[in-house]
Amino acid sequence: MESLIFVVGAVVLVDGRILVCRRASHKSNAGLWEFPGGKISEGEAPSDALVREIREELGVHIRVGELLDRSQTLVEESTVDLAVYWATLLSDPPVASTDHDELRWVLPKELKELTWTKPDLPAVWKLQHLDSCN
Repeated sequence: MESLIFVVGAVVLVDGRILVCRRASHKSNAGLWEFPGGKISEGEAPSDALVREIREELGVHIRVGELLDRSQTLVEESTVDLAVYWATLLSDPPVASTDHDELRWVLPKELKELTWTKPDLPAVWKLQHLDSCN
């Protein structure tokens, strides 16, 4: 039976660069890139989940902005409903992550050079499209 998993991600932009994270070897989709974030807990608002996940994973505080993309992607036996929001960093940039083995700040045009988790691809496409319109 297929399950539906609600997840949130953050596009943190600093000086024209976007924070991207590579999943650590002990995580599913190890070695693939994603926007930081995580699962929404039962009864939790998406923006609250995103603030909590970023604090837990990266040890930093953010303010959640506008929705960039919300897409559903079939991944094995589950459908991942990923909502990706613009986010503003309210503290110093993160230097480490509990779920990732590498953090990188990339230009929007560099996003296509990375190998992404499937659910993040629609947001990556939108960011590349926005960048090509500038």
